[in-house]
Amino acid sequence: MTTFKDARAFLLAHRTDYDAAVKGFRWPDAVPFNWALDWFDAELAADPDSRDRAALWIFDAAHDRQTKLSFAALSRRSNQVANFLRAQGLKRGDHLLLLLGNVVPLWETMLAAMKLGIVVIPATTLLTIDELRDRLERGRARAVVVTQDQVAKFANLGADGLVRIVAGAPATPPGWLAFEQAADAPEAFTPDGPTKPDDPMLLYFTSGTTAKPKLVRHSHRSYPVGHLSTMYWLGLQPGDVHLNISSPGWAKHAWSCFFSPWNAGATVFVVNQPRFDAKGLLAIIKRCGVTTLCAPPTVWRLFIQEHLADFKIALREACGAGEPLNPEVIDQVRAAWGLTIRDGYGQTETAAIVGNSPGQKLKIGSMGRPLPGYRVEVADIDGGPAKEGEITLALYGERPAGLMQGYQGDDGKLSGADGERYRTGDVVFQDEEGYLTFVGRSDDVFKSSDYRISPFELESVLLEHEAVAEAAVVPSPDPIRLAIPKAYVLLTSGAERSRETALSIFTHLQARLAPFKRIRRLELVSELPKTISGKIRRVQLRRLEHDDNRSDGLRGVEFREEDFPELQKARPGPEG
Repeated sequence: MTTFKDARAFLLAHRTDYDAAVKGFRWPDAVPFNWALDWFDAELAADPDSRDRAALWIFDAAHDRQTKLSFAALSRRSNQVANFLRAQGLKRGDHLLLLLGNVVPLWETMLAAMKLGIVVIPATTLLTIDELRDRLERGRARAVVVTQDQVAKFANLGADGLVRIVAGAPATPPGWLAFEQAADAPEAFTPDGPTKPDDPMLLYFTSGTTAKPKLVRHSHRSYPVGHLSTMYWLGLQPGDVHLNISSPGWAKHAWSCFFSPWNAGATVFVVNQPRFDAKGLLAIIKRCGVTTLCAPPTVWRLFIQEHLADFKIALREACGAGEPLNPEVIDQVRAAWGLTIRDGYGQTETAAIVGNSPGQKLKIGSMGRPLPGYRVEVADIDGGPAKEGEITLALYGERPAGLMQGYQGDDGKLSGADGERYRTGDVVFQDEEGYLTFVGRSDDVFKSSDYRISPFELESVLLEHEAVAEAAVVPSPDPIRLAIPKAYVLLTSGAERSRETALSIFTHLQARLAPFKRIRRLELVSELPKTISGKIRRVQLRRLEHDDNRSDGLRGVEFREEDFPELQKARPGPEG
């Protein structure tokens, strides 16, 4: 029998030996297991080697104030919260909406809910009232835990019978309970029974760029156990101080601010800044001895605008997630710190399933190879093997632990993660050694003159230009080529939306892109449409182009390649 502790120990022992890890790893047996009780409490909080170590370290940059809680302290405090929630009538299977920022009650409530068997619906504090209503209704929430700044949103939502709990409020609003009352509850907790591996644990609302968000349901097996692979990709070890740049409410926060670090016995390190400040964050990373860091490409791009070599950091591992990283960013970080940012891949629906783990040969631009425990297949539209196609997970034989139970419908039924294969909707290219390179979403890739165009590839080249802060490439209708690549570009501070800037960008593109994939239109804009999780809504820009809507507020100043005679003279060879 393989236990969680066995599987974890195996991955830690083979953390730099990819081949041995893939060959020998086995998921723990699917037996009753409550990660909060059987791992966090029974192992981390009880072991003399780890119980007094910081489990959670929150740095409040605005006030230069730090909060540290040990594994033993969080174990006791989450027991009290569990008893407090139970006293409000909450029980196994009930749904709780968690609407908190990076404050201690978030981690206490997550652990407490797991101990009780309550299903948590993580949500971002940026939700609008309509989005909040949707989560309460479709998520069938029986309780909410919020901070004071969220209370007003609930004034006209109805939701009769909803248990309302507010954390950190100077005075408790009418109809609400103070989270701080949990401090009066008993420190010992007794569960109502065993937790089955398929018991539901989390309900995530996907950010949804094309439709109403789906409900992704995870079990007590799929995220706590499944994130052993994420721990492996990140290269985490016991005693690490791990910083992950991610907002609460999104899956990556659970990936790297909860399950993966605590799977390893590392410290979850969080920095709260009033506004993101790259230089200030780098100084804190240095000051607090952060050893492992995971950040999205946007943050890495802001980091390299600072003089990285001035920050003598203690980092051992650096990772990127969310979208593939551009080679220029990787090169600059490596030159300054001697570290190569290791890319990885997964979804809200999964744990990390592909990655450049420590010790592997890295190929710049590749997101790595399948992580231990996952059989990844690249499939064409008919499901056959392909060098370029959709990344899928084989489900026949042993089902990987780190895959959702499915998308939950209004009737409570699950779909999308059954059958022989789970389809991710993401297109990749697989080379001879099994390395996977992201091409794009299956619905973002388009054709121009019968050539397949990857928006990400063109956006990567755009981002190498010094005046480009962010960019989104979409197809623009063309009577000859069917479509031509067009870029919506957000400029860096100080760059002007002028003809000179556009010419400079066009010249840059012309020198780096083959004629058939060259961007023919630029629109310099003041903002790009994004989902609430920060991903660019290319679908909205595609619609603007399709409808030729010139009155939309997202419109900027458009420039066409053919309007620059100097570009026509410089063009090498025939057009694509």
